[in-house]
Amino acid sequence: MIGIIVAELEELDAIKELMTNTKEVSKFNTKFCIGNINDKETVVALCGVGKVNAARTTQLMIDSFSPEYIINSGVAGGISNRVKIGDLVIGDKLVQHDFDLTAFGREKGTISDAIGKFIYSDIILVEKAKRELQNSSSLNGVVGTIASGDIFVTDTLMSKKINTKFDADCCEMEGAAIAQVCFLDGTPFIVVRSISDTPNEKNKIDFETFVKIASEKVAKFVNKMIS
Repeated sequence: MIGIIVAELEELDAIKELMTNTKEVSKFNTKFCIGNINDKETVVALCGVGKVNAARTTQLMIDSFSPEYIINSGVAGGISNRVKIGDLVIGDKLVQHDFDLTAFGREKGTISDAIGKFIYSDIILVEKAKRELQNSSSLNGVVGTIASGDIFVTDTLMSKKINTKFDADCCEMEGAAIAQVCFLDGTPFIVVRSISDTPNEKNKIDFETFVKIASEKVAKFVNKMIS
């Protein structure tokens, strides 16, 4: 079974459009949609926004369904000059940009000695995603760092700081938390995001305009990966 976790309803709808023979089960007030994508048994969950919601849903999914691997798909804000709205970012590593224990001598983003600063996606899944991206004539994207934090970044100065500090291509609010739980549980994972906006003080409008389009684009890519 393959696990997919998304944060927004638009992202969920785009994934469910790919599924057949679906049924829904509930675990601790979280709904899981089980079905098939390209004849592969798949379970999909809407975690909601933020790192705590994402971590909770990831652990529930692992405990309840023992997925072979987990894909976190969805949208993100572009913060590097390598990406524009509509592009994909394949996260080969994840970081929590708002995790700060620098007062104790740790580099910003470092969770612990055991976890470190960056959490790396499964190399086999990354290589598969890279091949799909290279073979696609309709999708543009990069392989790079995804930064997560409990803030919808609108401030251009903050976005530049995150990009400079972590060499990150995009920022969102769930991926690194999902990565941390998967890392601790020994479950392979990958995070793939489509750029829906770029921080510009008014990017809430861009997000609301492009979230559906970006969600559908990343869902099509997930479909290719699972095939």
